[in-house]
Amino acid sequence: MTAPSRSGSTADPSKPSDRPSHSEQHWTPRLWGTLVVLCAAMFLDALDVSMVGVALPSIGTDLHLSTSTLQWVVSGYVLGYGGLLLLGGRAADLLGRRRVFLVALGVFAAASLLGGLVDDGGLLIGARFLKGVSAAFTAPAGLSIITTTFPEGPARNRALSIYTTCGASGFSLGLVLSGLLTSAGWRWTFLMPVPVALLALAFAFRLLPRQAREERTSGGYDVAGAITGTLAVLLLVFTVTEAQGAGWLSLRTLGSLLAVVVLAAAFLLIELRTAHPLVRLGIFRNGGVARANLIALTLMGSYAGFQFIATLYLQRLLGWSALEMAFGLLPAGALVALSATRMGAIVDRFGTARLLPAGVLSLALGYAGFLRLDEHSGYLTLVLPSMILLGVGFALAFPSVNIAATDGVADEEQGLASGLVNSAFQIGGAIVLAVVTAVITAGSGGGESAQAQLDGYRPALWLVTAVALAGFAVAAAGVLADRRKRSIPVPVADYDYPSAQQAAQAGSEVLTKR
Repeated sequence: MTAPSRSGSTADPSKPSDRPSHSEQHWTPRLWGTLVVLCAAMFLDALDVSMVGVALPSIGTDLHLSTSTLQWVVSGYVLGYGGLLLLGGRAADLLGRRRVFLVALGVFAAASLLGGLVDDGGLLIGARFLKGVSAAFTAPAGLSIITTTFPEGPARNRALSIYTTCGASGFSLGLVLSGLLTSAGWRWTFLMPVPVALLALAFAFRLLPRQAREERTSGGYDVAGAITGTLAVLLLVFTVTEAQGAGWLSLRTLGSLLAVVVLAAAFLLIELRTAHPLVRLGIFRNGGVARANLIALTLMGSYAGFQFIATLYLQRLLGWSALEMAFGLLPAGALVALSATRMGAIVDRFGTARLLPAGVLSLALGYAGFLRLDEHSGYLTLVLPSMILLGVGFALAFPSVNIAATDGVADEEQGLASGLVNSAFQIGGAIVLAVVTAVITAGSGGGESAQAQLDGYRPALWLVTAVALAGFAVAAAGVLADRRKRSIPVPVADYDYPSAQQAAQAGSEVLTKR
């Protein structure tokens, strides 16, 4: 009989597994070492995103960069990361997850060193783009190594919970570290990850499991799909990032969006016709995978928008320093980090279908609670309650969405599934952040007074809350789908019982022999 796993998928015990059967309670030192190495890479990716944001004013002053040029220090990373994730995920499947992870982590270390040494704004942006590209390969490769090393169920849930919470912890810790490092010099925010990345690379060579790569077959690399798909995502991220400066209704923005549509249509046509597609569209027939990617869009999109609003409000309106803001937002990250060791057991008990709506709803309530902001809001009455709700929401939703996005997917497509969900995170963050920026500008009318700023922040917060509620609606649909699936009768055994005639014939043969 086919029994459902605790993560919500169905496992067939009649099919041999390529993975070793590792007990949740008895992980070997090598397994722990593998997980620590992968967590280190995830931690560095998240750390890098948060550290550079606080250092931007110092970078701009030192390198004499304008505001429009300075934003590309952030956007360059997002462009490389979000634009190449699908290609990175598929490369992990085809070229070998271990090989792709090791090369990309080495490139990450080199780009970090370059960023800390350059004295030219263009070179710094190039280094940031290169770091984004490397993260686009390490993220799906690392996630797919976990999902193919740890068997589906409690062991994988526990590993993914630790892995994803390391990312959230890195983001939160990056805010604090950046405040400390920037006071000594902004270059340290680039140089600090270098020795950590090299140490992780050294251990990765020894610990990461070697896996056979997919055999080369005619047309197996879908070059046309890789080009059109990558260009479509790159152009989309570039367009929404630049739309605020160029204007959402400008010929440049509308022309770019039209080009994105054309490239996306060409990509879909190629994927439907090629024998070995970059993205097998049939993967979205798995309802859990499709919903997880939609939730990932809203999850990161709403949070990226909220963090931008909170940063402007706390620093510009309330006059907080960068370090004060970092410590003020820290409780959310601390809750996620403290939950790391327990989330696997929680997922096993309740399932991702139940945890996702609870987590996304907690995020929406945290954003809505921030709508009470005014010129004299206090930390205990406004900021802390929202941080607690956001911490609970991320602790429940972030591991769950990564588990759901890879659950029930074959080993040879784990890189693809990992690339898809990471792409959803990045694209959601880029799009919602761009729209939030436009709403703030329109609401404030360009005014610098406290009231003008509040008039820009409040509608933007309503938008962020609405995005989170859209994610909640998708997650709630997953609960209904899970209930329908559970209500379908399951056969007692996958076994063909003999018909009455066959049974009678077998009985007569026995009597004849006697």
